[in-house]
Amino acid sequence: MSSTRKSSPMNAKLSLAIVLLAAGEGSRMGSIPKALLLKEGKSLLKRFCEVVKQLEQLEPVEFVVITGFHAKEIEAELARISKEINLAVTIQHNPNAQHGQASSVRLALEGLQSQFDVLAICLSDQPNIGLEEMVLLLEQFSNRQGDQEIVMPQVNGQRGNPVLFSRKVVKAILSTPGMVCRPYMDQHPELIQIYEMNNPAYVLDVDTEADIQKLGITRA
Repeated sequence: MSSTRKSSPMNAKLSLAIVLLAAGEGSRMGSIPKALLLKEGKSLLKRFCEVVKQLEQLEPVEFVVITGFHAKEIEAELARISKEINLAVTIQHNPNAQHGQASSVRLALEGLQSQFDVLAICLSDQPNIGLEEMVLLLEQFSNRQGDQEIVMPQVNGQRGNPVLFSRKVVKAILSTPGMVCRPYMDQHPELIQIYEMNNPAYVLDVDTEADIQKLGITRA
């Protein structure tokens, strides 16, 4: 019989690593840095960094941003944000970003430095992921079944993001050359706790001009 963990991120601190993937080209939108799109006057990057800053009040956090295409612009914005809100951030540049998101994920996993309990893999083009969405996922992770090491949000049967991984799983992924999170999850569905909810924030991202209109996003 599996056990259930009763602790919560509100009463038992989890050491948290957060990876934000911001290396994409944004090719379907004419090659733009999607992390720098604006919502309510702030870049998506700044909005997410402010969430991380709030999470620091709850958990110890290691925050890593992976850049690739548009690295100069994104890293300049990160420097401004870091100074403005006093946020510690590690930037890792992926020189092989043209090989796709998997190359950025593997680079991020290999570069993590902290003794984290849980890793959150996040996307830089999800405009509605805020503090509430992150805390709900952390609570799911704290209360997951004893044999489950991954928490994945799901909305109406659609996989969402961010996804949370235990340190144990990250070590297992790294033990296989070239392995990354998505194929590992496909191979080990028994390790996944699906968090089914109705909040569309977990499945909304900005991929097209239509998304810009729909989500109230503007170009910088």
